Amino acid sequence: QVQLVESGGGLVQAGVSLRLSCAASGRTLSNYVMGWFRQAPGKEREFVAAISRSGGSTFYGDSVKGRFTISRDVAKNTVYLQMNNLKPEDTAVYYCAANSRYYSSRHYVAHAAYDYWGQGTQVTVSS
Repeated sequence: QVQLVESGGGLVQAGVSLRLSCAASGRTLSNYVMGWFRQAPGKEREFVAAISRSGGSTFYGDSVKGRFTISRDVAKNTVYLQMNNLKPEDTAVYYCAANSRYYSSRHYVAHAAYDYWGQGTQVTVSS
């Protein structure tokens, strides 16, 4: 079992960058597909990005392509989400998640495929 703790959220102005971190403990990240999701008030949880177990493949939601980058540091057992050119519509609680069962990329966008979740970190982007 893996435990996930997100950090790095905050209140920022539109156009700036922010980097979220997800520190894992209990098991190494290379055992999991790692994903980032977000949820704004009154909206469903939305897929943001995922990185394969090998770290060789990354996937992004359409709304963040070209602005966000997911990466990981195996030595630190940490996954990152670099968010550039933030927009007010990026405001949400961001969650880190680990998927131990579904390794095909077609499952990456589905939050039901992830069995471990962090507590979330709030990102608020003002205009």
